[in-house]
Amino acid sequence: MIRRIRHWYHRVGRVDAELVWRSGELPPSPFDTFFRRLGRFADHSKLWFAIAALLAIRKGATRRAGLRGLAAIGGASFSASLVAKRLFPRRRPAAELLPVPRRMTRRPKSSSFPSGHSASAFAFASAVAMEHKAVGAAALPLAAAVSYSRVHTGVHWPSDVVAGAAIGVGAAYATRHWWPHGVGLPEQREPAVDAPELGDGEGLAVVVNPNSGSENVDPTDEIIAMWPKASIVRIEPDVDIVAALEERIADYRALGAAGGDGTVTCVADVAIRHGLPLVVVPAGTLDHFARDLGVEGLVDTAAATQVGSAIKVDVAEVDIADGDGATERMQYINTASLGGYPDMVRLREKLETNRPKWYAAALAMTRVLRRAEPVRIVLDGTQRDIWMLFVGNGSYEPKGFGAARRPTMASGKLDVRYLRADIPYSRARFVLAALTGTLTTSHVYRHYEAEQVDIRLVDRPRRIATDGEVGPPGHRFTFRSRPGVLHVYRVIPPS
Repeated sequence: MIRRIRHWYHRVGRVDAELVWRSGELPPSPFDTFFRRLGRFADHSKLWFAIAALLAIRKGATRRAGLRGLAAIGGASFSASLVAKRLFPRRRPAAELLPVPRRMTRRPKSSSFPSGHSASAFAFASAVAMEHKAVGAAALPLAAAVSYSRVHTGVHWPSDVVAGAAIGVGAAYATRHWWPHGVGLPEQREPAVDAPELGDGEGLAVVVNPNSGSENVDPTDEIIAMWPKASIVRIEPDVDIVAALEERIADYRALGAAGGDGTVTCVADVAIRHGLPLVVVPAGTLDHFARDLGVEGLVDTAAATQVGSAIKVDVAEVDIADGDGATERMQYINTASLGGYPDMVRLREKLETNRPKWYAAALAMTRVLRRAEPVRIVLDGTQRDIWMLFVGNGSYEPKGFGAARRPTMASGKLDVRYLRADIPYSRARFVLAALTGTLTTSHVYRHYEAEQVDIRLVDRPRRIATDGEVGPPGHRFTFRSRPGVLHVYRVIPPS
């Protein structure tokens, strides 16, 4: 076995030497300067960070592509530079093999194997392609050019580049372990329903939340351009949105929501009560509902409204009972949770008054997890101590606490997941299982699906969080699925 490995090692070495020699024999051309500058621009992944910044400007798949690309670069850089280069030291090609104009002014001193530039390039391009095929198709040739530039300028052997590219592709696919995405999910086949053709927007009222999503990005002008006769209801501190809609509800044929999931939930509640279809314009930070619906932007929604294309989707509701027997009902379109998450939401809202939203969220999560206490509940008749409980509107994928997407918006089920706190070292076991991807087989994790779920708190009342908004405190929570009660505009793919 060792002799065979040595044989292949020497054979690869001979092929490397032959290819580098042939590269050195190429006549001078403007490509010499191009590849030298391209390699320098890709140092420390500057090129990929710049592209990721451009992709982040536009919400939706492009922004997710840029973020996934950066995550993949982190894994590839660690694997190539901090692990592989130390395990497999190798000399770089001799500078004399190439003409002087093609040589790098500052030759790297680290191990030649593998190519860190190739690892980062293919990690970014492969990860981007997972989220946005068109951008990925443009990024892959650029990644190949960066990789070849390392051979053309004489700082890497061809096998270094191949190994780096393999590490990069592996790092891109590894991101799916911690950050799942919708590729591979079954096609959505929700029941179709007739809806009014809205055309220029006559009979449409759109609630616009100008504070959703990125700062200084107000979708009002785009909405008016798309539906010039639509009524615009802006969310302002002194405006009761529900009352404003109810006042003229007889004039409307459809209601719209331009904002985050909280805005969509509010408008959807009115739409359900009056039997009106819903127009969703994603304009929030995450837009989970719109993403699962298959609506990436205003153009997608507008195309459906022009032809009256709509589907039936599920909504979940929860009855919240306090200690005196009073009950309040809340509807939600994505998820509800008990435990540490509602506390995190409240703390995040306080912190983000003078901090960026992402930093406030990370800081709030750290503080809440550090001082979290178990919650004692009776779940469908069985007493449990839990850290956190998740009840999703529909069946989410993947399993575990990285729930990301719904294959269908009309499953008629609630997705129930919780983390047990009544077994030894449950917090440490949860963290370890989450990091190693074994949460679904861990004893600290439980999952099932049901049409209705009943939860009673044994100790003090607690608040519930629905779609990121914190609700009232309660002693008992009864969740149920309401299949197909909401009609939403969406282009229906051909069978």
